[in-house]
Amino acid sequence: MRIVFMGTPQFAVPSLEALLDAGYDVVGAFTQPDRPVGRGHKLAACPVKEAALRRGVPVYQFERLRSEEGLACLRGLAPDLVVTAAFGQILSQALLDVPRLGTVNVHASLLPAYRGAAPINWCIINGETKTGVTTMLTDAGVDTGDMLLRRETDIGEMETAGELTERLAQLGADPAR
Repeated sequence: MRIVFMGTPQFAVPSLEALLDAGYDVVGAFTQPDRPVGRGHKLAACPVKEAALRRGVPVYQFERLRSEEGLACLRGLAPDLVVTAAFGQILSQALLDVPRLGTVNVHASLLPAYRGAAPINWCIINGETKTGVTTMLTDAGVDTGDMLLRRETDIGEMETAGELTERLAQLGADPAR
């Protein structure tokens, strides 16, 4: 099975690595373009790009994946399945129609709560005591596809967003935990 992975921040790295460690044929990783960071504003690669290159997975970066060039690139890879985790772009129906088995997303909340960006931060801001990870089929809405798996976990009383992000990233990569 040919898989394309789409993700950008550290949260997505465990999911990419889990696919590779399980022996799946990850034929490409799509990430956000390199961005300037720090005082010198030097371009820096995102964590998914670094992990993919370290593991020998070709990396593709488009400012807008839904562009004709991005869509053609994805079609050229002929994926059977696309797996996304914190990619940072909304996928058009044309992109969702490319993989024959569909697109699966690993989302850092117990949907339907906290759709969209920053679900971990919003859980903490709103004083939630539980959260989790939802693995779902992706449709044209924002985190509205059919749910496949949901794994719940407690939020520690003094747990930071960074600490919770690390735990949810591992939970999303290995839902059997």
